[in-house]
Amino acid sequence: MLDKILIANRGEIALRILRACREMGIKTVAVHSTADNNLKHVLLADETVCIGPPPSVDSYLNMPAIISAAEVTDATGIHPGYGFLSENADFAERVESSGFTFIGPKADAIRLMGDKVSAIRAMKAAGVPCVPGSDGPLGNDPDENLRIARDIGYPIIIKASGGGGGRGMRVVYSEASLISAITVTKAEARAAFGNDVVYMEKFLEKPRHVEFQLLADTHGNAVHLGERDCSMQRRHQKVVEEAPAPGITEEQRRQIGERCVKACLEIGYRSAGTFEFLYEDGEFYFIEMNTRLQVEHPVTEMITGIDIVREQLRIASGEPLSFKQEDVKLHGHAIECRINAEDPKTFMPSPGVITVWHPPGGPGIRMESHIYSGYKVPPFYDSMIGKLIAHGETRDAAFARMKNALVEIVIEGIKTNVPLHQEIFQHAAFQAGGTDIHYLEKRLGLT
Repeated sequence: MLDKILIANRGEIALRILRACREMGIKTVAVHSTADNNLKHVLLADETVCIGPPPSVDSYLNMPAIISAAEVTDATGIHPGYGFLSENADFAERVESSGFTFIGPKADAIRLMGDKVSAIRAMKAAGVPCVPGSDGPLGNDPDENLRIARDIGYPIIIKASGGGGGRGMRVVYSEASLISAITVTKAEARAAFGNDVVYMEKFLEKPRHVEFQLLADTHGNAVHLGERDCSMQRRHQKVVEEAPAPGITEEQRRQIGERCVKACLEIGYRSAGTFEFLYEDGEFYFIEMNTRLQVEHPVTEMITGIDIVREQLRIASGEPLSFKQEDVKLHGHAIECRINAEDPKTFMPSPGVITVWHPPGGPGIRMESHIYSGYKVPPFYDSMIGKLIAHGETRDAAFARMKNALVEIVIEGIKTNVPLHQEIFQHAAFQAGGTDIHYLEKRLGLT
C-alpha cells in the first residue's frame, strides 16, 4: 500500500481524499497556494507545502512545483482529485516518470478518451452506443460536410475534439448556416484548446444526462456501480445529481453497464472513470468519458456502500478490487446538491468571510465541505464550497430529506445558491423525475 499521498487539489475534494487516506493509515501531504493557507485539509494534513501564488496557473496547475513537493516530502503517490490536472495526460506521465504513482488512469488512456473523436471510435469498437455522427474529424470539403449533415439529419451539433465543460460546440438547424458554423467552431477550438479538429453529431433536442460509474484494477477486473442522472444543469454545469437515474430499468442498467465494463477492459483502463451518455426515447448515446473521480461520486457511494476513493487508492497500490460485479447491490436513492458561493439569481461568485456555518443533519444526510465559521472563500477558484447529499430508501424519502436539509443549512456572510436549490425541489417536474438537460435553463428563463 502507498504510504504517503500528495493531494494535488484543494477544497472539499482534497478533504475527502485526506479522510480516506487517514482511514487507511496513509500519511498525507497538502499542497496549497498562498491564498489557501487556512483550508481545512491543509490544517489537518501530516505535511504541507506552499506551491505558489493564488492564480491556478502558478500553483495548482504548476506541474514542476507539485512534483518537487512530492520529492521533498518523500511522497509515494499523487492524487489529482478532479479539475485542475486530473485529466492532463502530460501530468500523469510526468508523475509516473518521476517515480511516483499517479492515482488515476495511465496517460495513454487519458489521451485516448480525452480526444472526443478517438474516444467515440474506441467506444464503437467496444459496442457502446454512440450518437449518429461524422465518425471522425470533419475535413475541409464543404460539399462533403454538407452531405454528412444531410445523412445525419438536422439539427446537428459541431463539437471540438479537444473541448469540454460546454465549450467548443455549436448547434446548426439548417444547411444555410453549416459551413460558417464549422469555420467558427474550428477557430474557437484552435484558440481555446490548441486543436482545431471538430466533428459532427446529431443534436438530440430533449435528452437526459445519464452516466455510469466504473472502477477497474490492474488485474483485469472491471465493474460498474450503476448510473446517475445529472440532467439538472445550467450552461452545461451540473447543479443536482441523483442515483439511480429515474426510469432506467434493471435490464438497461445491466446492458449498458456491461458494455462500459467491456470498453474499460479493451482500452486497458485503471482507476475510477465515468461514461457519460445522452438518453432520449429509451436509447443511450455515448458522449464522453471522464477519466477521473467525479464531483457527484458520493451519490453512488450512498446507494452501493462502496468507497470509491478508497478503491482508487487500493488500485493505485496494485491491489485488486475488493468486490466483484455480483456484489454490487443498489440500496435506496441518493440526491446531491452542489452548494456554490454565488448569487442565486445572477450566479455571480460571492467570495468573502463565512461568519456563521451550521451544516444540516438527520438520518441519511451527508455534507461534504471544507468550510467553517471564519473561513474566507477566495475569489480565485471555482465557486463550489460543498456538496449536500441525502439518502433514503425511496426517491421520495431522499427528496423529503433533502428538502429538510436545505432548510436547516446555514451559511452567513456570503451569498450561496441554497435558495435556488430550495426552489428546484418545489418543481413538480423535478419531483416527478426525468427532466431533460434544458429544463432548468428554460425554467430560469435563460433560453
